[in-house]
Amino acid sequence: MLENKVVVITGSGQGIGKHAAMTFAKEKAKVVIADFNSDLAKKTATELSALTETMAVHADVREEESVKKLIDQAIGRFGQIDVMMNNAAIVPHFAWNIPRWPLIADMPLEFWDRVVKTNLYGTFFGTKHAIPHMVKRKSGHIINLYGGGGVKPGGAGTYMVTKDGIRTFSRYVAEEVRDANICVVTFSPRVPIATETAPAEAIQRLPGPEVLGTGFVLCAQLPMEQSGKCFAYENGKLVAETVREG
Repeated sequence: MLENKVVVITGSGQGIGKHAAMTFAKEKAKVVIADFNSDLAKKTATELSALTETMAVHADVREEESVKKLIDQAIGRFGQIDVMMNNAAIVPHFAWNIPRWPLIADMPLEFWDRVVKTNLYGTFFGTKHAIPHMVKRKSGHIINLYGGGGVKPGGAGTYMVTKDGIRTFSRYVAEEVRDANICVVTFSPRVPIATETAPAEAIQRLPGPEVLGTGFVLCAQLPMEQSGKCFAYENGKLVAETVREG
């Protein structure tokens, strides 16, 4: 069903984004690997090229012009964008037993800005610049990454501000583009994930991205009546998540 569809994934050089890219590649979708780290983007694109047609693009999601360039390059190469997955994020990784982020009272503005611009602005820029191309074709899916987190340990506030913002942003965008047949959803991993950069003890203790299975592929096939909702992957299928409607 996704064969020859074009999927753009930010932050897909490694981690959850790379896992998502792999699942789309297995479905024979054409995958654009976008990452701040050009070497990782190229490496992942090369690995997946045995499965499907890929493209590696350097993108700094904090900068609108960089994201616009990413979208323009994807359109220039493939002519369309069917799925936009805004995955790139700075995550506190408290479950990895690494030093905590600073508390709000001690947080430098530069730190706050870096997290907010990466997580929230990045999602805004990716969504904003993908929409016009989807509107032209009256078709598309936008998948934004949500992430749960408790109020403790301290320091996670900035992260959760961005993730709650992404959830609200997605609900409103879903209504704006509903008539254009663009399905917008958020996806929640639910649990802490140990990616390649996690400490060895965390990799042994926590699940890896593979626990998310084909969740992103399933999100890219959701019907319009599911637009605006938040989903998680459980027992081989998507389940709707109950998120506080603040």
